[in-house]
Amino acid sequence: QEWQNPFATWDPLDFCNISEIILPMDTYWSPPIFILERVNGQDPELNYMVLRHNGSFNSTRPFQVTLTCSLRILKFPFDTQTCNLSIASFLYPAVTDFVMKTRRTPAEIMKYSQSFFLTDGEWKFTNVSIIEYTEILDDKGFSVVTYLISMERRPTLYILNLILPTCALYLLDMAVLFGPSSLEEKINFQIAIILGSSMLAVILNNSLPTSSNKPPIIGTH
Repeated sequence: QEWQNPFATWDPLDFCNISEIILPMDTYWSPPIFILERVNGQDPELNYMVLRHNGSFNSTRPFQVTLTCSLRILKFPFDTQTCNLSIASFLYPAVTDFVMKTRRTPAEIMKYSQSFFLTDGEWKFTNVSIIEYTEILDDKGFSVVTYLISMERRPTLYILNLILPTCALYLLDMAVLFGPSSLEEKINFQIAIILGSSMLAVILNNSLPTSSNKPPIIGTH
């Protein structure tokens, strides 16, 4: 966060060339912001800000939060999700008192965010977009900045553990059904294939996301 306070300025020449100082967050006014999609999280312990001689404040506070996001898993595990991260302040009207602006462009934020991904997990960070708008609440306008974060699921693990074994079982089922084996051998193979399919169905049921109204195609076949 960066903001200006014209009442907190000084001439460095009058104070031993001191051009900036570090102060606690409660020393001066700081922008009160909220994450609208937040359901849980840990507040930062780094409650300090940097004040420069020209009245410019800078505060870097790491937040670890859990957000709510509506998932569309019809194409699971080849799905792409878009989650919103909305930052707002409903204490000061946007028209007269408080307006939020992003300092970086979406491309800069994309490059900066990718530097925090230390390992390749299940999700691949693909894109980020920014929307700045005014939210009307009780006939008052409040400044809101929304980050649209797009993520693509990495399907390799699901292909190896679910899709390929399922296809192999169905091919084996067809081969046994139309093969020259006796009826007793076919029945034994069919029982083994049914047991294998049941185990894959249990694994699939534990792997499928549950936070969606529409089940994925892979779960309905």
